[in-house]
Amino acid sequence: MPSGAAEARASQKAVLAKLRHQLSTSDDMRDAIEAVRGREEELPDPRMRANVRDAVEAFDKESRKPQDLAEQEARLESETFQAWQKAKAANDFSLFAPNLSEMFKLKLEVAQVTRPACVEAYDGALDAFERGMTAERLDVIFQELRDGLVPLLNQIMAKKAAQPEVDAPHPALVPGPQWTPAQQLDLSKEVAAELGYSFTNGRLDISSHPFTGGAGPTDVRITTRFSENWAEGFGATIHETGHSLYEQGRDLSEEGRGLPSSSALSMGVHESQSLLWERMVLQSREFWDYATPKFHKRFPFTKEATADDFYATYNRVSPGFIRVEADEVTYPLHVILRYDIERALFRGDMEVDEVPEYWRFRMKSDLGIDVTTDNEGCLQDIHWAFGAIGYFPSYTLGAIIAAQLFDAALADIGTHTLRSQISRGEFGPLREWLREKVHKVGSVHRSPDDLLQSICGQGVSPQPMLRYLREKYGALYGL
Repeated sequence: MPSGAAEARASQKAVLAKLRHQLSTSDDMRDAIEAVRGREEELPDPRMRANVRDAVEAFDKESRKPQDLAEQEARLESETFQAWQKAKAANDFSLFAPNLSEMFKLKLEVAQVTRPACVEAYDGALDAFERGMTAERLDVIFQELRDGLVPLLNQIMAKKAAQPEVDAPHPALVPGPQWTPAQQLDLSKEVAAELGYSFTNGRLDISSHPFTGGAGPTDVRITTRFSENWAEGFGATIHETGHSLYEQGRDLSEEGRGLPSSSALSMGVHESQSLLWERMVLQSREFWDYATPKFHKRFPFTKEATADDFYATYNRVSPGFIRVEADEVTYPLHVILRYDIERALFRGDMEVDEVPEYWRFRMKSDLGIDVTTDNEGCLQDIHWAFGAIGYFPSYTLGAIIAAQLFDAALADIGTHTLRSQISRGEFGPLREWLREKVHKVGSVHRSPDDLLQSICGQGVSPQPMLRYLREKYGALYGL
């Protein structure tokens, strides 16, 4: 879109936000809500009860927000995004700081107004993405995760220092121009279809950043991107396919279609579906028995690389600056940093101008790397620019939930059976298990904890993820 029209688009978004607010808090809507308020238990079906529960809660939150605040929120999100783009082009956080400071003040007000019962305001920001989650609970989960990850990372880095060859990629699998985008796209479409993505109800295209969108379960669009780094594009496709399978698998019954109970339970649960396919499947040793012949066919220069070579090359641990490029061992440390900054800004324990220095300090202490520019530091993510404050924890909660769900699938389907199916490219049993346990269930449960309790017998816990990482990377690096 033309940059000169940014101000006009901000005005357009403000008007749309005003109209949406008017419709969702109208007298007609209020009458409908009051007619069912407190009567959930009179309804015979759990989906109907969830529809009422979530409709009432959504109405209450929206009606607490003044119309001018809704307009201001939409306008500031557009303006702050433009400021982030300019700052990123100049590699200068100071150009973004004034708008970001306004954004955090506004989101603090929105959280306090719409969710007044929260113990602290940041809980209100979290609740917009993770129902029922609190900062106090996240502190415990993230500390437990951090305590397990840091020693593992230190062990891996010590092994890499002592034996550099342990991390060397197979010569046939190094990035380069030989990985042509057209062939990568063809392979990505083939694998997405075999995972279960319906091209009758969706399509796959190329964009500057991978994402999943669309107009509902019958029209789900995914995009990916390709570069000379084959693993990046292939992994992004599998990741977005996981998101799309959740969307295409949502409930289409009369009680669910287009209603609250059929929507995704939380961003963390949504992320768990992409990460389960990306990490528990794509990054498993079994997957490469299935995928290696496909790579050999599309890219003949890889024929000397075995399934073991693909697996080892794909699963290297290497601390880096950029969150979206991070491996699964270091990724949570990127998220915890952003969570700590968001919460500190909300509580007034940090000023926006202090973010770059704190970012550099934490990246050095947590990952042992020196951040020298804002673009490789606090300007790399788009989330704060469009007001998604409280979103970052969902990424690591998704990884945690994915590990728990995969453990449950192994128990239900059988460890040997499921792993053998993956090695043969038989993804239907796992996909249908997820469809019945997660996709179709949507938001029937009140929270991710309740969903996991129904499937796994416990709420959100980082221990299965830590066990998975220790076992996997302990074997890969001979720890």
